[in-house]
Amino acid sequence: MKLLLPDSLPLDMPSLEDVRYVTYDITQPIPPEHHDAEALVVWGNSDAQLADAAAALTAVRWVQTLAAGPDQVVAAGFAPDAVITSGRSLHDVTVAEHALALALAGARRLHTLVRAQIGHRWASEIGGRQPLSDPDRVTTLRGARVSVWGFGGIAQTLAPLLSALGAEVTGIARSAGERGGYPVVAEADIETVLPETDVLIMILPATGETRGALSRERIALLPPRAWVVNVGRGATVDEAALADALRHDRLGGAALDVTEVEPLPVSSELWDLANVIITPHSAGGRPIGAAGLIADNLRALLDGRALINVVER
Repeated sequence: MKLLLPDSLPLDMPSLEDVRYVTYDITQPIPPEHHDAEALVVWGNSDAQLADAAAALTAVRWVQTLAAGPDQVVAAGFAPDAVITSGRSLHDVTVAEHALALALAGARRLHTLVRAQIGHRWASEIGGRQPLSDPDRVTTLRGARVSVWGFGGIAQTLAPLLSALGAEVTGIARSAGERGGYPVVAEADIETVLPETDVLIMILPATGETRGALSRERIALLPPRAWVVNVGRGATVDEAALADALRHDRLGGAALDVTEVEPLPVSSELWDLANVIITPHSAGGRPIGAAGLIADNLRALLDGRALINVVER
């Protein structure tokens, strides 16, 4: 079996009988001599390169993306019988850390402080004596009601970090129950949770079902002090409605690592809103344990066993 590995990160793969590893350039079409490959690993490839690979690799049986969200690979057009597996779990630690950083930055108003620093202004309204709690804005995660929408591996890594800082964490997922010791509310009942939410952290994938999930109507249910943090996919938020709410102070703020169009267009008003923090899809970008996941799935494929993180399409 020939397995194509991307040159976008070092991968120390185990030597396996009858497996040939070939490293390919993710910025170029797959060379014709490797169109017979049965397996492909993807990391950092462009949409155009993936579409070309999907058309050229007619023998491919398995495509492993190292991204947590498989939407780019699914959209590339690989044959229906090719198994696609995601990099879910590889980014749990890094995305959880970034989500926590964004939530803290919003609560502690680091965006305002950075602007003040650039202007050589001592932001005395933030420094010095402050009330322990402010009914009009989120100023701390201690006692804050944090709702995490998309309560998978990343959320279950993040939740204890939030709890350690004193936040009250509630998960939102397709079905209700308890996960990792945290209460989880079904998406169908999200309208009961949003009015009591101080910080809404979104970790949703991009699918037909999740597009625009945080709609204008749901944004309106959030308290005016609430912050929205998105480290999932930009398409899951009605960006125009979010900007409108922020512009008219119907939300406390938003910290966005992802946007509907990336890079975020220069013309977007989100850049200039004072209560918005933008990071350039930088929450993940460091797949931890990638070689191990690839090796486990490769062995499973060779043995005819079920693969890990199979994407339904």
